[in-house]
Amino acid sequence: MTTPPSTAPATPPTPHPAWVRLEAAFQQVREGRLTAGQFSDACRTETEWLATLPPRFPEVLHQLLDRLESSALFSEESCSFSQRDLFDSLQMWLDKARASPGGAHR
Repeated sequence: MTTPPSTAPATPPTPHPAWVRLEAAFQQVREGRLTAGQFSDACRTETEWLATLPPRFPEVLHQLLDRLESSALFSEESCSFSQRDLFDSLQMWLDKARASPGGAHR
């Protein structure tokens, strides 16, 4: 007699610790509990994890972080791009990074 295959749901992969840190930092910067500079620093320190992503991902992230840091130096009205738009772009980057090879999981 053969044993039927298990019907228990598969255990989801463990999120990469860097991913967990970046998602938490992004939530904090959106809520105003971290400055743009603190968020940028948090992202830039995750070099090992960023290196696991496709080559263009770190480059795009650094460009977004540069723009976010620059936008923090000016009021919303005097800046050529809004922080809200940058947050939307960062969210899109996070979503695409999550889905990429080497993304959110180990």
